[in-house]
Amino acid sequence: MTEQERNVLLNELRQQESQREKQIKRERFRRLNPYAKKGAVVFAGSSLMEQFPLYEFLQDDDLHCTLYNRGIGGFTTTELLEAMDECILELQPAHLFLNIGTNDLNGPDYDRAAMLGRYEEIVQQIRKKLPETKLYLLAYYPVNPTVAEDPGLIECFRWRTNERIREASEGVQALARKYGAEFLDLNKDLYDAAGNLKAEYTIEGMHLYANGYCPVMDALLPLLRKIGEEQGGKQ
Repeated sequence: MTEQERNVLLNELRQQESQREKQIKRERFRRLNPYAKKGAVVFAGSSLMEQFPLYEFLQDDDLHCTLYNRGIGGFTTTELLEAMDECILELQPAHLFLNIGTNDLNGPDYDRAAMLGRYEEIVQQIRKKLPETKLYLLAYYPVNPTVAEDPGLIECFRWRTNERIREASEGVQALARKYGAEFLDLNKDLYDAAGNLKAEYTIEGMHLYANGYCPVMDALLPLLRKIGEEQGGKQ
C-alpha cells in the first residue's frame, strides 16, 4: 500500500468514525428529550456550540431558566436538517440559540447560496413547527490559521477563511431580518490585531478553549439574565 493509499484509507476510517459518533449523539438526545422540560432555552449547532461550557459558566448564576445544549460536533446544515427532531423540535424551546454552518465552509465545493438555502430551511421549519419560539442566530466565530499544525487542518483553512466566515455571517444576518429572528454577534473581543481569532483562545485555530468562550458568555449573559427574569416571573 502506498502512502497516498494509506492516507485515503485513514481518512475514510476517520469519516466513518465521525458519522458513527454523530449517530450515537443523536440517539442519546432522542432518548434524553422525553425527560427534558418544554419551554426551556436550547442551544443547537455544531461543535462550536457543543463545546460551549454553558453549565460550568452558569452554575453559580441563578438564572431562573433551564438550559439544554444540543450541539453535535461536525454537523453541517444538511445534518442538522436531518436531526431537527432530536436537536430542536422535541424540546419545544421557548428560546433557541443557533450556530450552524461553519462546517459547510470547509472545502472547495462550498456554495454560499446553497448553504444559506439549507439554513433558511432550518429556520422555516422552526417558524412553522415552533411559531412561539424566540430565535437567535449567532454570527460565526473567527479562526486563526497561523496556529494550525495538522496538515489536514492547514488544508481546511485554505477554504475556511475569515473572509468567507464574514460573508456567511452576513447571509445569516439577512435571514434573521427576513424571519424576525435576532442576530447576535458576540465576537467583538475574540479578535487579535490582525483580525484573527486570538491565539490564546484557540485549541488549533478553530475551536475555543474555555477562556475563549468567556468573552462570548460575557456578551450573552445579559440576554440570558433577561430571559431568566421573564421565565422566573411566569413560574
